[in-house]
Amino acid sequence: MHHEYVDELFQFIKKSPSCFHAIDTIKKELAQNGFEELSESNAWKLAPGKQYFVTRNLSSIIAFKLPEKDFSSFHIVASHSDSPTFKIKEGAEVEVEKKYIQLNTEGYGGMICSTWFDRPLSIAGRVLVRDGSGVKTQLLNIDRDLVMIPNLAIHLNRDINKGYTYNAQVDMLPLYGDVSSKDSFKQLIAKEAGVAPEDLLGSDLFLYNRMDGTCWGANNEYISCPQLDDLECAFTSLKAFLAGSSASASVYCVFDNEEVGSGTKQGAKSTFLTDVLHRINRGLGRSEEDYHRTIASSFMLSADNAHALHPNHPNKFDKTNRVFMNEGIVIKHSANQKYCTDSVSAAVFKNICNKAEVPCQEFANRSDMVGGSTLGNLSNAQVSLNAVDIGLAQLAMHSCYETAGAQDVAIMVRGITAFYNSAVESTADGQYVIG
Repeated sequence: MHHEYVDELFQFIKKSPSCFHAIDTIKKELAQNGFEELSESNAWKLAPGKQYFVTRNLSSIIAFKLPEKDFSSFHIVASHSDSPTFKIKEGAEVEVEKKYIQLNTEGYGGMICSTWFDRPLSIAGRVLVRDGSGVKTQLLNIDRDLVMIPNLAIHLNRDINKGYTYNAQVDMLPLYGDVSSKDSFKQLIAKEAGVAPEDLLGSDLFLYNRMDGTCWGANNEYISCPQLDDLECAFTSLKAFLAGSSASASVYCVFDNEEVGSGTKQGAKSTFLTDVLHRINRGLGRSEEDYHRTIASSFMLSADNAHALHPNHPNKFDKTNRVFMNEGIVIKHSANQKYCTDSVSAAVFKNICNKAEVPCQEFANRSDMVGGSTLGNLSNAQVSLNAVDIGLAQLAMHSCYETAGAQDVAIMVRGITAFYNSAVESTADGQYVIG
């Protein structure tokens, strides 16, 4: 059975082995669709009816479409570019017994460590290289099976199946080569970057899973792939952003560092979004009063995947607010505001989906369990507007090979496209008019 957009999603993820590559992939797609690149360090010259994008740190991006006429709201969708992984430390090589060379790594985000063992891995990210008297950034992807983290045999750890606590400094170091590979890692990186080793000045390099995405199940109803959290949302919202059109200003955001709290200059908690919205407002000759009125009528979808009910562990989920793969967009709720959804934002988004005949389902964690948070509330600390947390149901979140529903990819594109096509206007008495 063929599922719309699934092959494109797999290719998007394959081209995006690091957050830097994800943003580069998105940049290329936007440029091919007529978007003009802006720089935060240059003056912006904006015009109604035009399309633009800007990056920060090369790991976050905001794109926007300006309508031909003045507008009264921003329609914003935000996701994130990063996934839990392992970062290569600057002092990379570790020699063991004069026989093996490992790479020294540090955990990034909350990964399921056991999923990283015994599978082909490689390294991708960015390097900083000398460029005359300056420094330039270069993306790097060693596009071959390079390293692996081998499990300890059960004969040497008889209790492994009774539960094991992984030590990041002991258990999670990948094997790079035998002793003949000593002192070669920097040379390898330099060769891949096309520069001399002495011209390598810095790096942000990460492990990534080399396994391709696959469709599976009795009716090919499931997909599995690395980095579904959250590149699935970054991909589907990009497709919707390119397809959608309305009288509002459409904004597409992908932030970095959500997996480690978003508290960076390029994270959702940063000033990136508010800086861009202010510059749009000023660039079109609008007043500060216009800006505040527009923000008050604006709406944001915080798009980050949700936990599908696990067939082996149904007791881990809420009694009534449980969600399933291939049953539509998930609206996430939390009484303690781990999610930005409230009754108003949920009702507005459900109304949009109902009109577009897009299925929705609602999720809440068990009342005695604390769930993860998303970037919606963090972004709202900088730009306060009505927002709803959404996602697609998936299994094995934060595994290095995650599972989701094949049908949900197209459902998410349809739902977010309907949002971008809609007109959401707030009134002074707290009502919403949805066109």
